[in-house]
Amino acid sequence: MLIGLAIRDVVLIETLDLAIGPGLTALTGETGAGKSIILDALGLATGARADAGLVRRGAAQAQATAIFALSPDHPVWAYLEDKGLGGAPDEDLVLRRQLSADGRSRAFVNDQATSVGVLRDLGAMLMEVHGQHETVGLLDARTHRPLLDAFGGLGGETGACMDAWSAWRAARERAEALREQSQRAAADIEELTLRLGELDRLDPRAGEETALAEERALLGAAEKTLADVAAAREHLGDSLTSRLGQAFRALERARERAAHAGVGQGSPAAQRLADAAAAVDRTLVEAQEALAAVDAAAEAFDFEPDRLETAEERLFALRAMARKLNLPVDDLPAARQRFAQALRESETSHEALAEAEAAASTAREAYLAAARALTAARRAAGDRLAKAVEAELAPLKLEKARFRVAVEPLAEDRAGPAGADRVEFEISTNPGAPFGGLGVIASGGELARFALALKAALAGRADQAQPLMIFDEVDQGVGGAVADAVGLRLRRLAGQAQVLVVTHSPQVAARAGAHWRVVKAGEGEKLRTAVETLSARAREEEIARMLSGAEITEAARAAARALMA
Repeated sequence: MLIGLAIRDVVLIETLDLAIGPGLTALTGETGAGKSIILDALGLATGARADAGLVRRGAAQAQATAIFALSPDHPVWAYLEDKGLGGAPDEDLVLRRQLSADGRSRAFVNDQATSVGVLRDLGAMLMEVHGQHETVGLLDARTHRPLLDAFGGLGGETGACMDAWSAWRAARERAEALREQSQRAAADIEELTLRLGELDRLDPRAGEETALAEERALLGAAEKTLADVAAAREHLGDSLTSRLGQAFRALERARERAAHAGVGQGSPAAQRLADAAAAVDRTLVEAQEALAAVDAAAEAFDFEPDRLETAEERLFALRAMARKLNLPVDDLPAARQRFAQALRESETSHEALAEAEAAASTAREAYLAAARALTAARRAAGDRLAKAVEAELAPLKLEKARFRVAVEPLAEDRAGPAGADRVEFEISTNPGAPFGGLGVIASGGELARFALALKAALAGRADQAQPLMIFDEVDQGVGGAVADAVGLRLRRLAGQAQVLVVTHSPQVAARAGAHWRVVKAGEGEKLRTAVETLSARAREEEIARMLSGAEITEAARAAARALMA
């Protein structure tokens, strides 16, 4: 909802701040008072085309600011987020435009600089303009389909169609992916077979490179190591143990002779002979153990003669295959598994592709069935909408006009989640005249009244947020009962949306909940336009003026009171 409009230096308005409420607001005033300036300023703030002629004479720039209060789920917030202008949904939305006297302009959203195009997009989402010279909103056939769906309450049908479309798209994407995979596999199958055969023959194992490198290093050092061990064995040899044995036996004989000579075992000489014999005996035992350890070490380095050559050939083969595949040696076992899996998939890809294509065909049929059901529902809703609109036409002096909703099929390649239909509202203004789009057939006044009839038929039936609706002299060329019918429908429409109407009709102004009068004051270059918010008493005088002209009579006041009642 538009809650405020601030205007600075626009044409004849120097400074103007308007607070705007819900429901129906009427703008009245004498011809030339400047009612259109209010709409021009609002258009300026919402991205309409503008030229330097809007800048008040003598001013450096014009500025218009429109303030909107929106619900947290209004689509404007998602749009701003997408544009990097995300605002807080619990705050007001402020659109501002500055226009310099040289024709340059600047645009702002919540005081963040942006493009005029963004303001224009926001304006299209926030308001519709229906008037003598332009109609923004209904002329765009892209808005007709969602309006029809909302009128018909087709949420279930549109949701089913969207789900079916998503399922079909997913099935098509899977089939296409498998088709591409199958084509790649067919092209690569010879290469895969060759590489897998090489890997099968090589039979690489995890961690094999490290183990072979260690074995290679060990085998390379084995020959010199064995030579050193052999030298140690030679130095130890049998001669050392033999000499130690002879020394031990000699000491034993010496002990025996000393005993026969009467040397007691407890004597110092006998004790030293015993110590010497024990020491030689220990040395003999340790020498024998050292010899056994050297023999064991020699056995540890006693490899088969071609073991080193075999290890090197294996290591070189693994590394050559890794270079060919541009992989680390440790990744060869995994590559072998991948190649095998790819070959298995290529063998079963035809079956998988056939299944995916069958699933895509089934999903397509399901989508087309959902789209046909949606088409039928749209045509039925279109018939109901046509009857509702035509019921509104006669009271608006459009009794000869006919309205229909054209629901035409789209080619399958143009179908989408919203169905396979092109929806457009069409009218025929005279019996026998062909139907055509709204902008082609209707004149300005007819189009504004027709928009009112359509909006009146849609009011209360659409489940989407209603924008601000502006009707500029929708009562042009009509009066009496027709003007009253216009006012009645505007009032009814204002129960569902915010409506602003520029009018010369007292019947329309009397239906408004709020009333502004646009007046001029001053002379020459000091001429200014002002807007007065009218009280109940002032409204009576203004409506009486509209009824009687320059001289307001008591009869006109009485008629004004009757209209307001």
